Amino acid sequence: MKILCVADHIDPLVYSVNAKERFRDVHIILSAGDLSMNYLGFIASTLNRPVLFVFGNHNLKHLELFKRPQHFLRDGIRENFHTVNFFGSTYIGDKHYRHKGVLIAGLGGSIRYNEGKNQFTNFQMFLKILKLVPGLVYNRIIHGRWLDILLTHSPPYQLNDRDDPCHKGFRVFRNFMRVFKPAYLLHGHVHLYDQNAERETRYHQTRIINVYDHYVLDVELDGGGRFRRKNKKAAAHE
Repeated sequence: MKILCVADHIDPLVYSVNAKERFRDVHIILSAGDLSMNYLGFIASTLNRPVLFVFGNHNLKHLELFKRPQHFLRDGIRENFHTVNFFGSTYIGDKHYRHKGVLIAGLGGSIRYNEGKNQFTNFQMFLKILKLVPGLVYNRIIHGRWLDILLTHSPPYQLNDRDDPCHKGFRVFRNFMRVFKPAYLLHGHVHLYDQNAERETRYHQTRIINVYDHYVLDVELDGGGRFRRKNKKAAAHE
């Protein structure tokens, strides 16, 4: 199954009349943030595929539109799986989503560096992770694994991040990967202006990929349509 990932920059290869042909074999689109909803709407209507996204720390004009209405607040797993869809796109910030056997969860926003919207301290991000725990436990019981893909805007600390205050990653993402072992963590936030720049690293059992601009990820499904984790040796990052 092919996944088109986008983040941070409107890519002319995606925002194109040829996009439908170029990405005809894509099954789903994941956006790691900092893109306008009009751009995501174009992708959704052009490719006619599900678009899942989290917000970053820019392009937040429609952030309030996607915040969960208060009458949907409930305890437990039902709350954890409720999603909101506008512009042909489904917001999965602090939520879970299952697509054709692939278990996905989203955590948007960046590290707090000023008083801007959708910025969080490590402790605040830890509290957001706690909201995902009921769904993670459900996945473990029903599907035999916690999670396949964690979609974030920011990278983990010292893994694809930068030293400046704005682009530092979240330390709690490292803890998340050690405990819940997603096969992939897909993020944006760190711009890659060199086409040869390194996009990927590994941490324990997780492949961490910077999907800035656009990136096509090919994941394997078994005969029953369930996610198959590739058997690769983890990197030495500790």
